Amino acid sequence: MSETTTQQTVTSLSRRRFLTAGAGLAGSLVLGKACWHEPRTFVVERQQLSIAKIPPGPGLRIVHLSDLHLRSLSAHFAAAAATINDLRPDLILLTGDYLDQARRLDGALNFVRLLRSEGGIFAVQGNWEYWARLEGEPLRRQLAEAGAELLIDERSDLLIRGIPLSILGIDYPSASHSLEKIRQTAATNRLNIVLSHVPAFGHDTLTPLADLILSGHTHGGQVRLPYIRPFYLPRFSAPFVAGLYRVTANRIPLYVNRGMGTSVLPVRLFCQPEIALLQLHSPPAGELPWQQQPAALASGLIKT
Repeated sequence: MSETTTQQTVTSLSRRRFLTAGAGLAGSLVLGKACWHEPRTFVVERQQLSIAKIPPGPGLRIVHLSDLHLRSLSAHFAAAAATINDLRPDLILLTGDYLDQARRLDGALNFVRLLRSEGGIFAVQGNWEYWARLEGEPLRRQLAEAGAELLIDERSDLLIRGIPLSILGIDYPSASHSLEKIRQTAATNRLNIVLSHVPAFGHDTLTPLADLILSGHTHGGQVRLPYIRPFYLPRFSAPFVAGLYRVTANRIPLYVNRGMGTSVLPVRLFCQPEIALLQLHSPPAGELPWQQQPAALASGLIKT
């Protein structure tokens, strides 16, 4: 073998080893990000919403949380609770799935006990509560002891800064009979905030009563690749993934939370856990509120 051939072979082996080592390092970094860093790194997503029923003034600050899937109160969840309290929310709203495969509520209840809100904490059930058979009145009692009110196809009325509002809790899976019950109990002269664990249901049933719909369930896909739709979304999700949408001819804002925990596998990738801060305010002077937009412009599903 000539010296030139030997040198080429050594160079080729060195390049191959370098690429192999680089791929291994990249894989380790991605694995560490997905398994350790990202599931423990909460992001506060801030969303401004102008709603016609909000009078001029400071408006409302709402923290929306979903899909805790919490077995025990870990340090990063305790830190998340401190972050939430520092946001000084008028309301904290929870949209289901509080436990994980262990079917224990202790962690979620301890987390809820740390939360503080002037207007209270309100919740609905998710599919995991039904799977674990911890739904209904037993769950209502335990959440009440932790400081949260569970709404099962029910309405709870509040008055915050002179704003009459109703929290309307739709039970999982937001079936037609639940929607009809909520429709019958809602009042058009109040700000109506609807909680539903799942985002995909008959939104038209709530027209024109609902002013805001909050959901979770999707985990935002949980494991994502940039610019690619999620590999998997649970039933009653599609076409919704995460963030703000407008639904029905009235362009009702629907916010889909990525959730705080993980399901099935304890990993997240390019889909960080979310604390949503929704700031509701009066439409600026001269702005046409979404409720008053012509149906021809407002029809269909629009991702904001």
